[in-house]
Amino acid sequence: QVQLVESGGGLVQPGGSLRLSCAASRITFRIHDMAWYRQTPGNQRELAAIIRSGGSTNYADSVKGRFTISRDNTKNTVYLQMNRVEPEDSAVYYCSAKFGSVQYWGQGTRVTVSS
Repeated sequence: QVQLVESGGGLVQPGGSLRLSCAASRITFRIHDMAWYRQTPGNQRELAAIIRSGGSTNYADSVKGRFTISRDNTKNTVYLQMNRVEPEDSAVYYCSAKFGSVQYWGQGTRVTVSS
C-alpha cells in the first residue's frame, strides 16, 4: 500500500521558517508529480506548490517568493521550505503524489503560525 508520511509541522512565529518533509514508499517516486496542498477549517483543500517529475515547479500566488518546493528522488522525499510565514499560512498541509489519474494523499501535518 502506498504511503506518504508528512513531518515537520508545528508552531512557528510570524516571520519564521519551517520545513515540511514527505517521505513516500511503495511508489515509483521519480515519475510522480509531487505537491503540497493546504486546508483550513470550512475551506477546500488548495494547492500551495507542485514539483513535477521533470522538476518544474508552480506556486500559489499567496506563497510565491516565500515557499520553495524541492524533491530528492534518491530519498523518495519531497520538501516544502516555508520562509517568512504569516498567520494566514496556518493550515493542515497535505502531501500528494500524482501519476496520470491516480493521486495519493498523506495524512497531513498541522502548521500553526502564531506569536
